[in-house]
Amino acid sequence: MAEQPSSPPASPSLSSVASTHVPTTPASGPPEFPRPATPGDLTPMIRLLLGERKLTAEQAAAAFQSMVLGTCHHGEVGAFLALLATRIPTSDEILGAARVMRTNVDRVVPRTPPEEIVDTAGTGGAPKTFNVSTAAAIVAAGAGAKVAKHGNRSRTGRGSAEVLRELGVNLDADRATQAKCLDEAGVCFCFAIHHHPATRHVLPVRQALGFPTIFNLLGPLTNPAGAKRQVMGVYDRRFLQPIAEALRDLGTIHAMVVHSNDGLDELSISASTNVFHVLSGQVTEEIISPKALGLNMATLADVTARDLSHATAMMRDVISGKERGAPRDMTLLNAAATLHVAGLAGTMQQGVELAAKSIDEGGAAAALADLARISHGGAARIS
Repeated sequence: MAEQPSSPPASPSLSSVASTHVPTTPASGPPEFPRPATPGDLTPMIRLLLGERKLTAEQAAAAFQSMVLGTCHHGEVGAFLALLATRIPTSDEILGAARVMRTNVDRVVPRTPPEEIVDTAGTGGAPKTFNVSTAAAIVAAGAGAKVAKHGNRSRTGRGSAEVLRELGVNLDADRATQAKCLDEAGVCFCFAIHHHPATRHVLPVRQALGFPTIFNLLGPLTNPAGAKRQVMGVYDRRFLQPIAEALRDLGTIHAMVVHSNDGLDELSISASTNVFHVLSGQVTEEIISPKALGLNMATLADVTARDLSHATAMMRDVISGKERGAPRDMTLLNAAATLHVAGLAGTMQQGVELAAKSIDEGGAAAALADLARISHGGAARIS
């Protein structure tokens, strides 16, 4: 317990209070709540947000540096995240936060250069189908892409981590083993809980808030292998442009930021998908229709898993070539996007064809088998 002063400090005189200018904006606060500036204090940024101001990239970076270092109070963190959640963050705010997250990530360092690596992580928070982005990563790897799949457990109990474990992948492989998976199998799984130790300071606050915050956008922007290519789904179409602009300013080579018109954070087989491309320092928009790529439209029910066992079976059947219906087509669509941003397919149509070949000629199944084997310390197949 802190030592109490022997006598209360003298109160300021009425005349001194009257002569003090107190701003009338919501950000100022009444004078009876003084807050001396301290290192790592979020109050200056909170005052800006209370005044409906936007943060510069530098201000956002300073705030996130304080949070990941644990130098600010949980009350400040909650206030800061809640205020940001009242609106769509700007590209500068996302940019500053992502730079700090990338600086503090626990890295995977493969032989494959970051300029060749793709990630297919999305934000989550959208209706759950089956593990499309993970299936697409494996199919793309079977076609020659290098995919560092960044993922986590899901609120549904059937996320990428849970399904890959059911398929024999070691989720707790060390960094060197993950790098070997990427280099030799063409795909690795970077389990988010092992790569972001700095977020431990904010996790209790995020759990207490119980609603999405800017951290839901930052995970997919913080690939542990430093991927410079990306297919990133977002759960709200309003995030498309600021995320795309942040990726541009982060030096991304080619990215597709996607949100479908039926609400998914991936390319959909049941509706058209809004896409923001990031390429050569430019951001452009496109709408992608499954029918235009020769894929059959289907309902979301056709690609929605009931539980973990069903999700695992759907992915296994797609990758093995046993599944020939809607789950396959949705995987082809998302794998095509992965191959397109990887630079292996000049168009989405070529991507669909390469993805189908990966499944039908056994490349996808071999990539999954190698991922499982190497993640447990084994060797890749001899081709």
